[in-house]
Amino acid sequence: MVHKEEDSSVATPKGKYWGIFICWLLGNGCLFGFNSMLTTLDYYMYLFPNYHPARIIFLTYQPFVLSTTAGFTYYEAKVNTRRRILVGYTLFFLSSLAVILLDVATPRRGGMAPFVGTCAIAASFGVANGHVQGGMSGDLSLMCPEFIQSFYAGIAASGVLTSALRFITKAALENSRDGLRKGAMLFSAISSFFALLCIVLYAFIFPKTSIVNFYRSQAACDGSLTVTADLAAAGIKSHPNPVSLESPPCVERLSTKEFLLQNKDYTLNMFLLYLLTCGIIPGFLAEDTGSHSMGLVQYGIVLIACTFTWDLISSYIPLIEQLKLTSRKWILIAVVSRFLLIPAFYYTVKHGSQGWMILLTSFLGSSHGYLSVIVLTEAPKGYKGPEQNALGNLLAFSLLGGIFFGAILDWLWLIGKGW
Repeated sequence: MVHKEEDSSVATPKGKYWGIFICWLLGNGCLFGFNSMLTTLDYYMYLFPNYHPARIIFLTYQPFVLSTTAGFTYYEAKVNTRRRILVGYTLFFLSSLAVILLDVATPRRGGMAPFVGTCAIAASFGVANGHVQGGMSGDLSLMCPEFIQSFYAGIAASGVLTSALRFITKAALENSRDGLRKGAMLFSAISSFFALLCIVLYAFIFPKTSIVNFYRSQAACDGSLTVTADLAAAGIKSHPNPVSLESPPCVERLSTKEFLLQNKDYTLNMFLLYLLTCGIIPGFLAEDTGSHSMGLVQYGIVLIACTFTWDLISSYIPLIEQLKLTSRKWILIAVVSRFLLIPAFYYTVKHGSQGWMILLTSFLGSSHGYLSVIVLTEAPKGYKGPEQNALGNLLAFSLLGGIFFGAILDWLWLIGKGW
């Protein structure tokens, strides 16, 4: 694929900080809707007290996001990335809107049917995330590391924002009639707006940023076909060239199996990071921490907010080169050592104070954010554009696999509680 040499929009990479900010907003929109459901679990626990919504909703979401991502990871070289991501953000918008419509149709009514509808919405969030997260990870992996770091910082920020908004809505609506319900519906309305904003940003603004076109044009010269639609949206014309993914003698490309073998430590790191984190959040923090002085619901929200906040803060630490861990051996050691948190949580919930629990959840979030960004920014180095896109999709699939199995292992915390 060749591009016009005289096209000034790809000659000089400009707009880096604007691109970083857009990536942050797109990352925020990637999980804002589903994080809104997780943050308003107190409402769903009130509606469906016998169905363990803190665990069931999260577990329902996982098979759909994992299977969708798996399909796209396998066919990533042939997928129109632009269409994939826009479909995903549109599903985010429709799913957030569906939360409001379901509540209007079944106001303050528990029971199996509304709960099944709630789980169906969680599943649609999973399909949407399967479109967006892997697609954005692959797309941003072939650009500067700050873009993918900012995207995942935005994902962490969505948890912080939803937690902060939850505190505000609880304080403002606590004494009003149907305060829980009004807060949950307000969250869904904000989520719908945010998803709509992401559609506009990705469809019309991000593809016209100069530095984005610069990196996508480089990827196209390396033989990437996934960037064609995005370049066309930016007004950059391209035409077929023998130098493409269909012409291996011209552009050599590692297979998915070869990627996995070369980066088995990185993919394992992503899997283990999210396995542990999602084995604790949200189920354990929502149901198993005891009441303490804040009350069960309030205490759970505080712990989840601490995790998200430190996840966000620590995701920026790797931007400081002196504090960035680059040794693949030490990254793996750091990831595996996090599993010492399991006995620490077991002991603290039985014998520790709420201060120790807050400290543990803060460390859980900070180690997760720091190590995730390191893996995502270090792994694509040294590869060509098409390979970086494939590796970004593979890492996204690994982390979502960790989330899926973490949601299953989350049920182990119920051992000894009558199950």
